[in-house]
Amino acid sequence: MGKRSSFEHKPMNFYATPDAAVRPLLRHLPKGTLYCEPCAGEGHLIGSLLTLGGHHCIAAYDAQIGPWKKIDAAWLMEEDLCGAEMIITNPPWDRPVLHQIIERCSALRPTWLLFDSDWMFTKQARPYLRYCHKIVSVGRVKWFGKIAGKDNCAWYLFDSPTNETRFFNT
Repeated sequence: MGKRSSFEHKPMNFYATPDAAVRPLLRHLPKGTLYCEPCAGEGHLIGSLLTLGGHHCIAAYDAQIGPWKKIDAAWLMEEDLCGAEMIITNPPWDRPVLHQIIERCSALRPTWLLFDSDWMFTKQARPYLRYCHKIVSVGRVKWFGKIAGKDNCAWYLFDSPTNETRFFNT
């Protein structure tokens, strides 16, 4: 959860991904995408991607929450992907953890991550922006039903090094 949030923070930054946060991503995914979800929590993102877009999760994990095999996304291995074409997740926003996930996952597959938009404007983002191909604006997400968060969010696509990052406003 964002830095200005007055909500009680949940362990491992577990916040279920609402459908409204998933919709802006859908037009950027190939039809019937097979993906890995390494921060699956209770499976909200998995359900949304299947219901809203017909995308199939073929490997799901979480470090602590849910019925999944317990694997930390920062330590994901090639064999854990089970043939997935990409990685899609709403990771913890804690910067050291987030940065480890960016490094590990983008080295394995094109990786879509949902987190705060402000990140792209910070010094700490510089080493990772050269791997960022797309940024898809989401706006403020209602993490708790009708209450909007205090930070704007975006989907970031990380992959091999690039000289161009494309921004999509929804």
